[in-house]
Amino acid sequence: MSESMARQHGRGALVSLGLALTGSAALAQPATGAADQSAELAQKLSNPVAALISVPFKLNWDTGIGPAGADRSTYIVQPVIPIALSPDWNLISRTIVPYIDAQSPVAGGSDESGLGDTTQSFFKTATNDALGSEKWGAGPTAVLLRQDSGWTYGVLANHIWSFGGNDQRADISATFLQPFLSYTTKTATTWGVNTESTYDWKNSQWTVPLNVQVSQLMKLGAQPVSFALGLRSYLERPQGGPDWGLSFTVTLLFPK
Repeated sequence: MSESMARQHGRGALVSLGLALTGSAALAQPATGAADQSAELAQKLSNPVAALISVPFKLNWDTGIGPAGADRSTYIVQPVIPIALSPDWNLISRTIVPYIDAQSPVAGGSDESGLGDTTQSFFKTATNDALGSEKWGAGPTAVLLRQDSGWTYGVLANHIWSFGGNDQRADISATFLQPFLSYTTKTATTWGVNTESTYDWKNSQWTVPLNVQVSQLMKLGAQPVSFALGLRSYLERPQGGPDWGLSFTVTLLFPK
């Protein structure tokens, strides 16, 4: 399951297998200097199947939830570790660990905070029943992308079915689609736009946040670090869902 699905299902996130076998048609340009190397590394960060170990620390803030116009903050740690199977194929291990701090969406209700469902190569349930689905799930993941002359564009997709867990919780069948487009400049600044669309087949409901983000790669000593700021607007949402939100991400990079 994707990070956005974990965020959007904050009241009941799905636990799923966090491994994806993916291929890419990426065209990397040779780097000749420090600036070119930084730009190349920044563009690799836009590639979800690049041979690049990264550890993002992310804060997502959404507002306008429910009749009370409540806020929800989601703190996410998401290490990404690629395992090269061939020059064209990577096995991507992703671990998404969200901590959710959610105000009550109705006046007089209780605020909730705690770990949401963790998505990784093995299953783990949420520590707070109100913030997790108490379901186990699995499904296929695929990524198609191309990189050329600073541009990165493509689509990430997956589908998750629940197959076990708490019988009192609703079953889950959800499709996730993330078309993305970004451009990385020679100064290692990346401008990007994507949607993180989820279709809930059980309730016939789309959730479609449009994300616009800018990031800058720099070095703190010898450590490459990316800082990113994003704005999110919900084009489609369930009744009582958030209106808009912000995100801030700090990503540590460990190039091979």
